[in-house]
Amino acid sequence: MTGRAELSAAERELVCALQDGLPLTRRPFEALAERIGWTEEQVIRRLKGWVDDGSIRRFGVVVRHRELGIRHNAMVVWDIPDQEVAAIGRQMTRRSYVTLCYRRRRSLPEWPYNLYCMIHGRSEGVVRGQVETLTRELGLESYPREILFSQRCFKQRGALYVSGAGSSVSAIRGEVHAD
Repeated sequence: MTGRAELSAAERELVCALQDGLPLTRRPFEALAERIGWTEEQVIRRLKGWVDDGSIRRFGVVVRHRELGIRHNAMVVWDIPDQEVAAIGRQMTRRSYVTLCYRRRRSLPEWPYNLYCMIHGRSEGVVRGQVETLTRELGLESYPREILFSQRCFKQRGALYVSGAGSSVSAIRGEVHAD
């Protein structure tokens, strides 16, 4: 998609239904289609079109880990040399206990960290043990890091793009905006 394209009323309805998340069923697109009066094939075709034209960049998962009994999590921030950060980040993502890993620009002099990874566990001790294992296995002992444990749990959900089926909504390259 180049520029701006208005969504039809039916497409707005699909966006509204989709932003609530896919149902946990064998055929989530079929269930979504039933909810809005489409066929499964129509939903898949429309979503594929949005992916192909760049309106949707990716589908992501929001895991409500507390509901699974995983009550401790920490963001581990690292100060990794820029020429090594991509390779180390790739190695981190290969660990099953690393649930999120990304690079950010430093904010010197206050914040020297440029690599972030999230680790979840059933106890603080488990999380700390995983950080130590990660540090040892990847040879990161000489790099500064901080372990930042979450103090509160916020509502976990995907992005909201449309406030209701009657809203005036348009798609702009990679995002859906309410006007």
